[in-house]
Amino acid sequence: MDEKTFDRFRSIVYEKSGIAIHPNKVSLVIARVGKRMRELSIEDPKEYLKFVLADESGEEIVHLLDCISTNVTSFFRENDHFVFFGRMLVELAQAGYTRLRFWSAASSSGEEPYSMAMTICDRFDGKAIDAKVLATDISTRVLKKCAKGEYAEKSMATVPPHYRTRFFERSGRDDDASWLVREPVKRLVTFSRINLSQTPFPMKGPLDAIFCRNVMIYFDNEVRKRLLDECFRLLRPGGYLFVGHAETLTGIISKFKSVAPSIYIKE
Repeated sequence: MDEKTFDRFRSIVYEKSGIAIHPNKVSLVIARVGKRMRELSIEDPKEYLKFVLADESGEEIVHLLDCISTNVTSFFRENDHFVFFGRMLVELAQAGYTRLRFWSAASSSGEEPYSMAMTICDRFDGKAIDAKVLATDISTRVLKKCAKGEYAEKSMATVPPHYRTRFFERSGRDDDASWLVREPVKRLVTFSRINLSQTPFPMKGPLDAIFCRNVMIYFDNEVRKRLLDECFRLLRPGGYLFVGHAETLTGIISKFKSVAPSIYIKE
């Protein structure tokens, strides 16, 4: 891939998703775009670029962003967030809240929103509660996986044993086994495609908590600022924003107040 073609891909990805690709990531782009090119039987990156630009439907842009976006996640990733989230749910219940709304902003293949839903089910344990988790991602490919709610044996390593029994149905044997999220958990989660770089978002709020973790590292400060402003707008006073452990709001003008490492509150 020549430099001009690479730079054009970079500009398209930034314009359409807010993802800033570093100039030294040529090999990464070649590897990820190459998979899509093979699906289309296109050998020359220049020809694929022309194909993307000529597609008036915009569908190929979605496929391109699916290729470029990173979808690394696991159940109960950065577990201290879920410990805090669980305590928060108990406090909300004690305060008399019966309607709760949450957002998993970069849901990837679904482990994060289902971890949130399992925590909700565990804390309320059959009590009547109107709770919903909105799970969004830019990738249509991973959203399909989310909605299916089926995971391989290796994905279950970080799920507590009693959660596996209670919240999943197992089929198959040994390493070929698969685990399907049970309906009471699935019913709490709805899925939608949202591009976090394109604000304002089509939600009104108010939300009780937003998990926006391990996604801002791919954005520049301009996109981060817009995203944080929208999160602040959507959260109710006293609502929490969770970001990834590798992320910080330091250096970004924000109205959020830090309450714990990578956890912020809207006062």
